[in-house]
Amino acid sequence: MNTPVIDFHTHAGRFGSFAVNDDPDRFVEIMDAAGVDKSNINCIFQSKAELGNDIVAERFLERYPDRFIGVAFVTPLYPEEVIPELERAFGVLGMRSLKVYPDYYGKPIDDVGYNPVFEWCNDREVTIMSHSSHGIEDNTLSVPTKFISLAERFQNINWVLAHSGNFRSGQELAVEAARECPNIYLETCSSNAEHDTIKFLVDGAGEDRVVFGSDMPLLDARAMIGRIVTAEISSEAKQKVLGLNAIKLLGLD
Repeated sequence: MNTPVIDFHTHAGRFGSFAVNDDPDRFVEIMDAAGVDKSNINCIFQSKAELGNDIVAERFLERYPDRFIGVAFVTPLYPEEVIPELERAFGVLGMRSLKVYPDYYGKPIDDVGYNPVFEWCNDREVTIMSHSSHGIEDNTLSVPTKFISLAERFQNINWVLAHSGNFRSGQELAVEAARECPNIYLETCSSNAEHDTIKFLVDGAGEDRVVFGSDMPLLDARAMIGRIVTAEISSEAKQKVLGLNAIKLLGLD
């Protein structure tokens, strides 16, 4: 299948407890083997957002400008730093979208602490990807249906639900959210997904509202690509999921 492939969900930075190694050269080798043209890359593994964003810019965007797309990261744990770092990440470093991670913040995705971030992004029509999960008993911070009120309030933001809720119960809620709000998109990577996950997401949310993500280097792009290529969906849907939807979301050429 000859089609552009954009990996919407990859990570820079080291995460020792998961044996994560983000060597840029090795990263590109795996992208080449998997047939990935470009990777959307963020760094959430640093306590200071500025350092993480610099890792993305210096180690990946500068070294492989044709292969990586910068994704900024900020956290409301440091509210006085949020807006200046957003201005720097997008205005100086050239980031194209934002990643947020409620698990680090320790509060749900719809907590008021995120309001300055979302207002800034809404004013500039910035796409936001957030971790989403349901099915882990003690973690309700990013239940997919929490994004419905956010998508209705911040309608200039395209919301991408990383992992699409992860477990099947979460995927069901993610599909519900996407059906409710046209600015909610679902992303494919998961280490807890059923075998028919890709078909379930595409049938539920529509082929225009699902994007491929691998979670590299925590997961392997080759396996995540395989799930899509072998899914029981049309060739046109596979092309959209693999890259065409991401190209529209990010405003790429």
